Amino acid sequence: MKLVVNLSLSIILMLVLQACNDNPQLQTKSGDQQALDLAATIYTNGDIVTMDVQRPSVEAVAIRDGKIIAVGDRNEVQAQAGNNTQLIDLNGQTLMPGFIDAHGHITYTALNLAAANVSSPPVGTANTVADVVELLKVHAANTEPESWVIGWGYDDSLLAEKRHPTKADLDQVSTTRPVAIRHVSGHFVSCNTPCLAAGAVNAQTPDPAGGIIRRLDDGKEPDGVLEESAMALLRSVFPTPTKQQRLKLIQAAQTYYASFGVTTVQDGAAQAENIELLREAAQAQLLQLDIVAYPYAPYLGERLSEFPSSNDYDNHFRVGGIKLVLDGSPQGKTAWLTQPYLHPPHGQKEGYTGYATLKDEQVQGFVDRAFESSTQVLAHANGDAAADQLIRVITAANAEQGKADRRTVMIHAQTVREDQIDSMVDQGINPSYFSAHTFYWGDWHRDSVFGVERASRISPLRSSTDKGLRYTTHNDTPIVPPDMMRLLWASVNRVTRSGQVLGEAQRATVGEALKSITIDAAYQYFEEDRKGSIEVGKMADFVVLDKNPLKVEPDAIKDIVVLQTIKDGVAVFVK
Repeated sequence: MKLVVNLSLSIILMLVLQACNDNPQLQTKSGDQQALDLAATIYTNGDIVTMDVQRPSVEAVAIRDGKIIAVGDRNEVQAQAGNNTQLIDLNGQTLMPGFIDAHGHITYTALNLAAANVSSPPVGTANTVADVVELLKVHAANTEPESWVIGWGYDDSLLAEKRHPTKADLDQVSTTRPVAIRHVSGHFVSCNTPCLAAGAVNAQTPDPAGGIIRRLDDGKEPDGVLEESAMALLRSVFPTPTKQQRLKLIQAAQTYYASFGVTTVQDGAAQAENIELLREAAQAQLLQLDIVAYPYAPYLGERLSEFPSSNDYDNHFRVGGIKLVLDGSPQGKTAWLTQPYLHPPHGQKEGYTGYATLKDEQVQGFVDRAFESSTQVLAHANGDAAADQLIRVITAANAEQGKADRRTVMIHAQTVREDQIDSMVDQGINPSYFSAHTFYWGDWHRDSVFGVERASRISPLRSSTDKGLRYTTHNDTPIVPPDMMRLLWASVNRVTRSGQVLGEAQRATVGEALKSITIDAAYQYFEEDRKGSIEVGKMADFVVLDKNPLKVEPDAIKDIVVLQTIKDGVAVFVK
């Protein structure tokens, strides 16, 4: 970018006088006040997309002390310049509000940066189970001989064998070191024999409530794959990096997010130790992005009171509410549906519909307490049966305590029906759609999970807009990378990996999809008064793109490049 500094004093005075005559809003009351109003930085000469419906585009933006102090015509805004003002020439590039991560897991993402990447393209290189094994062997050779071998991101739907790696496969990596790989959905872990032994998982271990230990053909011996709550059997033995290592990984994860234009990040379903780590990072001034944590209520129990929610950041960190998980993963076929899966998963019979993670009375208890304390609730609900459960519980809580502006969020909401959208509008439930699914798993959903009709309705953005339901979209990182341009592209195009359109009738416009990662995402966080659009008084959180998403062909959106990310007026990423 071209940088121009130190405008001549005569030009500044002329512009100030002209602006004061032409625009009363830019007038100052005294010389002292005028000096205080001078901009530190002015951006101009590019496409400035404000996401403000009253003024969608402007010629220039001025900032000072991390806040926006002027927007408008170039001459008006340049009237705020002083001798030390930096004039940033955008050279025709596009300036937008910084992108807001409506749902994801930054501490989980940070941990995965230290694991072997066993993902399939375009995220990784694993196309077969043998590829997964080889990638783990390479990682094992580069780690301490006595340590666990950890992998992240395998996807049975994309592996040639169309199955999960089992303990027999992972024993090829090592028969002495525990080997564990996390499924891309985050809802499965596959273990080798030493890993199962470390967690005391054997033929006598019963399936826990809300989870399944997959078995061999004898129906007893574990095959190595743990579903949903069964993964918790490893929690006490699963290795974690040291605190100092984790703090460094948190910094690396922030850079990763910032490289995609993200300025506000979520840590959904956070464990107590993750919140404590983020608090420590905040106090050590290690956070450069805003991070909002939502502790996972069922795991924290009595400790939940240690993490009260607040709308105020402390060194870029705050707790935003609580998180619940009501079901599993559609691509993993553990999401809770009202109608059977097209093809049931391993070990299940025809008519299988997935299963609930929590009972109604458990969910009701958490929601009632949250509403009583004005705490926001985020609830993971992929299947329409899980969505029904959340709607039932919220309806009961609203009837008991009265409706209010609580902004309950249904996370993913992949399969919500038309009648459920109506109920969500009525009960004040806002969905955050995982619309990147249309690309990453669209073919799998159509051909194996739901069938054509139901798959074409996943992430129903058009129905939501038409019915007046405000929504956000997300990547659920680390499930998929925090690539906001690909997310935007997926919402607008709904094209699968194989290049087929999945549910053309549910496409969003580019403008609607942009709202879902800017101003509407800020609204989800109760932060629309300070983020999500380029308006006077809001935070100087920006992203600079090489092209304007509103002006390129829809299919070219995914190729737009993030050139710079700016948080509170400071560049936190420069390409």
